[in-house]
Amino acid sequence: MNICIPKERRPFEFRVGMSPHGVRALASFGHTVYVEHEAGKGAGFCDEDYERAGARIVYSPREVFGRADLLVKVSRPLLEEIQWLPPGAVLVGLLHLASARRDKITHMLENDITSVALEQIETEEGDRPVLKPMSRIGGLMAVQVAARLLQNNHGGKGILLGGLPGVPPAEVVIIGAGVVGTCAARGFLGLGAHVTMLDINPQALEHIFRTFPQVGTLPATAYNIRRTVSFADVVLCAVLTPGQRAPQLLTRDMIKAMKPRSLLLDISIDQGGCSETSRPTTHDHPTYIDEGVIHYAVPNMPGVVARTATHALVTAAMPYVLAIANKGIARAMVEIPSLARAINTYKGELRNLSLLTPTEEN
Repeated sequence: MNICIPKERRPFEFRVGMSPHGVRALASFGHTVYVEHEAGKGAGFCDEDYERAGARIVYSPREVFGRADLLVKVSRPLLEEIQWLPPGAVLVGLLHLASARRDKITHMLENDITSVALEQIETEEGDRPVLKPMSRIGGLMAVQVAARLLQNNHGGKGILLGGLPGVPPAEVVIIGAGVVGTCAARGFLGLGAHVTMLDINPQALEHIFRTFPQVGTLPATAYNIRRTVSFADVVLCAVLTPGQRAPQLLTRDMIKAMKPRSLLLDISIDQGGCSETSRPTTHDHPTYIDEGVIHYAVPNMPGVVARTATHALVTAAMPYVLAIANKGIARAMVEIPSLARAINTYKGELRNLSLLTPTEEN
């Protein structure tokens, strides 16, 4: 099988879909691996590293996409990239197609492109093994981002997360007690902030209560969200339903009621965002102000810690990539139910019905 690894083209996406170690594993099974020139540069991998692992370097994006039986990338492909794929190819990556443009979905259906969204791989127990390490990184990064954006020189309120003797710590509200929220809570608590967490899942709140007894927990009702965000210095939205748009839990009226120059971190922006006021930003212009509140909504935050994130992503995704490469997609999806749950388009059919109404974003 021809397995192709392109260079990511979205701004501030420095990760790569396969490390040299992963290439070596694929090549050992007799697969031909093509890696685009400087695809691994942002993660600290040079072309020679890939060549020593058994890859062939190609110098044209059209070629790396056009040769692919299986294309492994990181972030959601651009429309022209999808158009470069040959009919019948398998596309694997963190695709987030629920917030993709309709013409991308249409092209994949018309050209028999099988799309496998790594973030949707889910075991019978509800674990998401490939998404989990990226979520951990996002949660940990959110803490350092919040600490910086609370500083006056970044437009913040001039608050130290942990406070001082006689000076109260920052009030942090986390909506969503999943992997992102849990990792963020650990980081915020480590810096001394006061944390309140909300979730609709009683078992998730029970886990937080037992793990972090100093954290306040509440059901994520509209009333509780409105009440808690009104006194927060930092609100972190970390709600995700893989394969679907994120629910909009924060209304504009709730944002209006927040304290001036407080901070909203919408980590759910990859799936459309959790607030009516959220819109995607970038690492060079990460914030904007709406209703007097500082908004941070950078998609794919782990893209700028590319070496750590690439190693973590490849480690988690490799069993599934190898299964597709060695068995073929038809057999792999039958034998591995967790992989089958991640397939959005297959043989011209839409398997993820939430994509019937995709957005016109990107």
